[in-house]
Amino acid sequence: MLVEFSVGNFLSFKEIVTFSMISSNIKQHTGSHVFESQHYKLLKSSAIYGANASGKSNLFKAMNFAKKFIIKSSKDTQAKESINVENFALSTETEDKPSFFEFIFIQNNIKYRYGFKADKEKIVEEWLFSAEKIKEKEMFIRNYQDIKVTKSFEEGSGLEAKTRENALFLSVVAQFNGKIAESIIDWLQKFNIISGLENQYIHITLEKLNEIKFKDRFSEILKIADLAIEDFKVESKEIDIEEFRTHLQSEVVNVIIESEPGTKLNKININTLHKKFDKNNKCIGSEIFELEKQESEGTKKLFSILGPIIDTLNAGSILVVDELDVKIHPLITQFIIRLFNSNKQNPNNAQLVFSTHDTNLLNKNIFRRDQIWFAEKDEIGSTNLYSLVEYKIRADRIFEKDYLAGKYGAIPFVGTFDFFCEGE
Repeated sequence: MLVEFSVGNFLSFKEIVTFSMISSNIKQHTGSHVFESQHYKLLKSSAIYGANASGKSNLFKAMNFAKKFIIKSSKDTQAKESINVENFALSTETEDKPSFFEFIFIQNNIKYRYGFKADKEKIVEEWLFSAEKIKEKEMFIRNYQDIKVTKSFEEGSGLEAKTRENALFLSVVAQFNGKIAESIIDWLQKFNIISGLENQYIHITLEKLNEIKFKDRFSEILKIADLAIEDFKVESKEIDIEEFRTHLQSEVVNVIIESEPGTKLNKININTLHKKFDKNNKCIGSEIFELEKQESEGTKKLFSILGPIIDTLNAGSILVVDELDVKIHPLITQFIIRLFNSNKQNPNNAQLVFSTHDTNLLNKNIFRRDQIWFAEKDEIGSTNLYSLVEYKIRADRIFEKDYLAGKYGAIPFVGTFDFFCEGE
């Protein structure tokens, strides 16, 4: 479970900002939108709003960078690589300072607080604390290459000297089969961050459709989504390598395939079934559509994104989606959110975090105030994060109306345009 994520001096974040999934003491939707874990009351979903270029996507890029660096930094292939941190570029104050990243999360009923500071050449600081109840205990603290390991993290003893200056100690310990470190890496690997702008996750859906429970739930959601799709079939077609190369070129994919002419490959297609009617509008059978060629962009996105969504719900893990609402109807977006906020559909307390411009979601029937976040840049271009719960609002206020009126900030400042028509 994600509790908090903090980042500083990275991309558009100059100061350290914190995104939190801890619920406040407001009483709305406590029975459905909030769950308890390790002395915390956590939220099942959160939405982030903001103008274009406000830094919403940069928050997710920071999460993704930290996740991948933690998992991969100890690998031999990274030995001579620089660390791809991108400092806040609009201030001389941050040029020579390290970037900051910290996750607070719950794994196996233990709360962990793990973070690090890094510049392009080395790890400056690194730390890990844990708590089975409320009080934290130190596991290790690192200052450059000085790593102090406590008895609570004995699996790390003796590995200090094996840790490069550009590698994370936690990653090294996991590589040597440290159980706590492996558990943390396992949590990160299930922390999924995807883009709602692309339909590139169809392979996840295809892989999972081999599982009966997944397929049943997938079919159920499709029917509820009312896409006029009666059923679907996954078909495998054998094609030769030359046809595959032509397909790649048509899709503008830059891939080099070294295969002998005549090599056969399997191309997997999803076909959808729609009712077919006669002149009296009587159903006489089904018509088969090819998903990629004949269905709408919204339908294709839904097929792509449902794989990660259902997988997250089943696993009780975390899904982060940049621009969830792109290409899909607002009611479908609401439906996805309600899947996560439902005790029945989300019994494992999976969490959904997403960015959006869909103001229809700014509704007290959909979200609590602590589930609504805003990203806004200040006068020097630095992103700030804050929650709607920070505002004292009467119970009868309409969130969407107030947001568009600029009462919460995080909107574009659009100039006034005067149009003159001939004859006026």
